[in-house]
Amino acid sequence: MTTQTVRLHRVIRSTPERVYRAFLDAEAMAKWLPPNGFTGKVYELDAKVGGHYRMSFTNFTTGDSHAFGGEYLELVPNERLRYTGVFDNPNLPGTMQTTVSLRAVFCGAELSVVQEGIPEMIPVEACYLGWQESLVLLAKLVEAEIRQ
Repeated sequence: MTTQTVRLHRVIRSTPERVYRAFLDAEAMAKWLPPNGFTGKVYELDAKVGGHYRMSFTNFTTGDSHAFGGEYLELVPNERLRYTGVFDNPNLPGTMQTTVSLRAVFCGAELSVVQEGIPEMIPVEACYLGWQESLVLLAKLVEAEIRQ
């Protein structure tokens, strides 16, 4: 069984603190992580090393859903997150690992995402496209400065 890797890089007009928080806040994740055409639900999120998360994406057109979850392996506030991901579907075997690195730059936050171990049944191009769509939504969430 072969696995695949995607790598993404962005500079977001926000702070590393806000971006980091968006990866560990259940309501934020349900808003930005599902790619276009999907909704998301977070069932569990225990943001500590050794803690677990569990969520699902639902295709808005078909109603089909897939659930997944994993464990937080590394959490360095505002700098780095590393976590696993396992699909409930036995046709999508294996454990993925996602590493998110953040760095303050003069115009915002530099974000690098590496997702490894993507099951071969998932076209890597679709995974890459989904991440790109999700990162656009992430930027919209964390770049907004709403003062009341």
